[in-house]
Amino acid sequence: MFRQAQSPSTLRSAFGQLELIYHIAVRNVRKSHGNAVIGLLLNMVQTVLTIAVFYVLFAVLGMRRNAIRGDYILYIMSGVFMFFTHTKAMGAVVGADGPTSQMMKHAPMNTIVSIAGAALGALYLQVLSMVMVLGVYYCAFNPITIFEPVQAMGMLLLAWFSGVSIGMVFRAFKPWQPEIIGIVALVYARANMIASGKMFVANTLTPKLLAYFSWNPLFHIIDQARGFIFINYNPHFSSISYPIYVCVACLMIGLMGEFYTRQYASLSWGAKR
Repeated sequence: MFRQAQSPSTLRSAFGQLELIYHIAVRNVRKSHGNAVIGLLLNMVQTVLTIAVFYVLFAVLGMRRNAIRGDYILYIMSGVFMFFTHTKAMGAVVGADGPTSQMMKHAPMNTIVSIAGAALGALYLQVLSMVMVLGVYYCAFNPITIFEPVQAMGMLLLAWFSGVSIGMVFRAFKPWQPEIIGIVALVYARANMIASGKMFVANTLTPKLLAYFSWNPLFHIIDQARGFIFINYNPHFSSISYPIYVCVACLMIGLMGEFYTRQYASLSWGAKR
């Protein structure tokens, strides 16, 4: 009849949090559409349309000669996949449930679980879309060979991590100035259409032009990824360490800002959003 309350062990609590993150990730995947398959297809269609637009753009502007020697479509897809992974991860983190959300009323829910679930949901959708698009292209159009697939996948994960880190910075400041931060995040995402460097490689840029893009961690990630994907390309003007340092710094700033903001959470923020 009477039971003594026992606090769960650290290991049990950790597995409980991981299970909760899994369920939040599934919930975020199903947000785009009630049917998970249709949601995946919509994400694939968006990716394919973007690839088609860049293919036509490259052909019209005569930029094909600047591509790496190898499969031209794979060259375009490499940039598009990294760009979407970065952008979707950032958007998922910024739009995750905050401290005033109705979901936070259900224990043991917290903002870190919400952010982790949203980020993992975005990664799941992008990886699955990438695998499906590459599989269809391989089987129906042209067999492809990736020079170092493990390292290339590592760059995709780094693109996702960079989106999460930068999204954390935007998220930390969003409750204080939601309109301004929303505009800044949108401008950053649109600027990355060009600043990410998915339309060219660093080795073909002059030092003057390179200075306009080298600040962007996604530019380094895409350039390094193409070095792992194509055997004929060796990136000289980008690095892996730079985006890692930037991402870790942004993540720490975002986590500190999120902790500070959570202390001053107010229900009126929900009205401002």
